[in-house]
Amino acid sequence: MKRAFIMVLDSFGIGATEDADRFGDTGADTMGHIAEACAKGEANNGRQGPLNLPNLTRLGLVKAHEGSTGHVAAGMDGNAEVVGAYAWAHELSSGKDTPSGHWEIAGVPVLFDWGYFSDHENSFPQELLDKLVERANLPGYLGNCHSSGTVILDQLGEEHMKTGKPIFYTSADSVFQIACHEETFGLDRLYELCEIAREELTEGGYNIGRVIARPFVGDKPGNFQRTGNRHDLAVEPPAPTVLQKLG
Repeated sequence: MKRAFIMVLDSFGIGATEDADRFGDTGADTMGHIAEACAKGEANNGRQGPLNLPNLTRLGLVKAHEGSTGHVAAGMDGNAEVVGAYAWAHELSSGKDTPSGHWEIAGVPVLFDWGYFSDHENSFPQELLDKLVERANLPGYLGNCHSSGTVILDQLGEEHMKTGKPIFYTSADSVFQIACHEETFGLDRLYELCEIAREELTEGGYNIGRVIARPFVGDKPGNFQRTGNRHDLAVEPPAPTVLQKLG
């Protein structure tokens, strides 16, 4: 039986691509910045000293980072023995979102433009919002804006719990995110609402990559926490991936 295992360290980047400025990500280098903080002693919390990743270093991570950025990450060994094959890549896909990256890794680059909700306030079309309220029997909605997921909970979490209105928000990515309290709104109800949103976005031709359920718990600002019950509803890849071809 043929098998391919693809493991992703999500959000663990090793440098910025030439189009990073399109997304406000100029200078992005998660690995390099973590290594720099460790080398400065700013990450001595349960650990000490420079970033130490012996197995990933042997597989080629430090060399891949060096190839991408032009320098060895602070405090790491650029001359360590490498036993794996390594590379760094520039994405062909037009977006920086999760589905685009994962599909391209699996052989299906996104050569079309995703839809985005670009307005920072009143981000979503009224027609879409009205359909969600009607189909899901909602008392209304909150948010309708760009926001950080943690910030919006402190801003609107209490009102959401009092009114039962879900929190709709988006970001620079092609996403429609819905935050609801697991206990007062209900996890199953949140998932059902996300299914409805996915259907409406697809049928409406909005070309949005993901609907994301963002459940949370807590009882007041500063105390709200997102739980591990997040659920992503993505569109299907436009072509068979390497996993399907080897299946």
